Amino acid sequence: MNPLLQIPLVIPFDQIQAGHVVSGIRELIGRAQAAIDSVSNAPAPRTYANTLLAFDRATEPLDVGFSIVRHLETVATTPELREAFNTIQPEVSALYSSIPLNAGLWRALQEFAATPEAATLTGIHRRNFTKTMDAFRRAGAELDEAGKKRSEAIDIELANLTTKYAENVLDSTNAFEWYLTEESQLAGMPPSARAAARQSAEAKGQAGWRLTLQQPSYVAVLTYLDDRAVRETLYRAYATRASAGAYDNRALTVRILALRQEKARLLGFANFADLVLVERMAKTGAAARAFVDDLEDKTKPFFVTENAQLAAFAGQPLEAWDIPYWAEKQRLALYDFDEEELRPYLCLPQVMDGLFAIARRLFGIVVTETMGLPVWHEDVKTYEIRDEATGHHLGSFYSDLYPRENKRGGAWMDSFLTGLPRGEEWDPHLGLICGNLTPPLDGKPALLTHRDVETIFHEFGHLLHHCLTRVPLRSLAGTNVAWDFVELPSQIMENWCWEREALDLFARHHETGAAIPEELFNKMKRARTFRAANAQMRQLSFGVVDLTLHTTYDPAIDSDVVAFSRNLLAQFSPSPLPPEHAMINSFTHLFASPVGYAGGYYSYKWSEVLDADAFSRFRAEGVFNPEAGREFRNEILGKGDSEDPAELYRNFMGRDPNPRALLERSGLLS
Repeated sequence: MNPLLQIPLVIPFDQIQAGHVVSGIRELIGRAQAAIDSVSNAPAPRTYANTLLAFDRATEPLDVGFSIVRHLETVATTPELREAFNTIQPEVSALYSSIPLNAGLWRALQEFAATPEAATLTGIHRRNFTKTMDAFRRAGAELDEAGKKRSEAIDIELANLTTKYAENVLDSTNAFEWYLTEESQLAGMPPSARAAARQSAEAKGQAGWRLTLQQPSYVAVLTYLDDRAVRETLYRAYATRASAGAYDNRALTVRILALRQEKARLLGFANFADLVLVERMAKTGAAARAFVDDLEDKTKPFFVTENAQLAAFAGQPLEAWDIPYWAEKQRLALYDFDEEELRPYLCLPQVMDGLFAIARRLFGIVVTETMGLPVWHEDVKTYEIRDEATGHHLGSFYSDLYPRENKRGGAWMDSFLTGLPRGEEWDPHLGLICGNLTPPLDGKPALLTHRDVETIFHEFGHLLHHCLTRVPLRSLAGTNVAWDFVELPSQIMENWCWEREALDLFARHHETGAAIPEELFNKMKRARTFRAANAQMRQLSFGVVDLTLHTTYDPAIDSDVVAFSRNLLAQFSPSPLPPEHAMINSFTHLFASPVGYAGGYYSYKWSEVLDADAFSRFRAEGVFNPEAGREFRNEILGKGDSEDPAELYRNFMGRDPNPRALLERSGLLS
């Protein structure tokens, strides 16, 4: 029995082995192809049920099985699993790429389009039909045979290249380590960071303190360590990940960009950004760039002022590895606020309990931990979500929040199963949230930074979007929305991390149970917009690099992609970037999957405008106002992509978004 062939709500992670991957996924590919052929060859008459609904279900077992394999390769990779994943991924990519190019399937859709039933479709079914037809055309259904073959070959090559790109980033990150042998060398580092470095060294059987490029270690060094030379060493190592030797992503980056551009031209688009954005709120690369440029213009005067003030405060020229260090000292001087003071009050188990309490008040759900389920690592916890009023099981999820060397960096949410109606009930959804947060140290629970807490709230917002959906079509359910809308449910959740009423539910001293002192809370609030312009310009720089690479970049004219990207980023940097800076070679948001955020990184800021404005309703009506919370659940979280996202937003707010809301929240209005 291959456990990948029949996935229940409780996934048998304790049974899935690398040896199951190739044979299991090949079997699921065959089943998916047979289901697609059944749609193509369905006997007359053509109906919505035997065409659109059957197509929506055709690849579900493969979708689920491969998502599990991809997930395990991301969070618990081994040489054997990586080899199996790399063996089967081209075959999976070939199957998915072939679907919109399948002449029989396209003919079946066209036959249905000519029926009276198609002409009378309404609501979600009309949207599903229209979006499916548009997606097939956009993917090349009307190309000639040579064009179809080339499109499919591009997709397969992109899948292989982007997988290798992600592997190189992970491997190059793990390849770096730096040991300090005297505790005096850790001057400036807070006790939590020292303990983490010591624990990291012990885990490797070494004496001293081990520094790495994992986020908890790297951020602590750049922010606190007095030793400027060590800060510089880690900065340069981080900025040049996947840029040399066996892990060099430079050629992969160039080839990925070339393939994306070729794909766009093949499908009749001027550039890749226009191809991917046609179904998003921005619609075109030019519109997205105009949005980014407008925010840059509004932010830049504050950015210049902030950097002049920091330089004056430091009293010396600042390099890139000095900025976080001196900014933290400036913040402490201006606001008497040290973020480390919050750690004792941000204990992970209490944070999770508080997050669930907030979700209960707002959305009428109950989240409880479940025990004894198979997981992929001992750190993983499992939970279920039930409706408070009815007791219905809405969904379940896994949380995996600590870094490991066989797990990629960053934080993310993903889904395994999308529940659909079954009579009067719904099958539950299944998803996960992952992070790389500060782990438990010295026998204490995990004590987090405030940014760690925001990260948990953010990913849980994505999870709620998946688990609270009530859309009866997988392709339009949950987070399957425009990518410049998908961050609204996640980013709005971060707002509750700043409200006293919400913090009092979870921000309590892990030893005494005391709430955050009012003086410390006020310092935290006053410091919220400290260097907000720099934070905004950093995000805008990524958006500019992304849009430029996916609209106008030409290697024959613009030369080396690393130097070209570095020059773009330098315009948004508070200090000169070193000549070897090669961040583009580790920009996994853009290059770790065939599409990902490519052409769409601006969506973080686009959604941030939406979230700042949408939260203004909660501020006006009460941060725990149940009516506002239920409407957000019903109109945003529950609706998926069943309606145009602009209409969903208007349903919740009663109007279009106010673009000033983000600038007001960030303190960036004159």
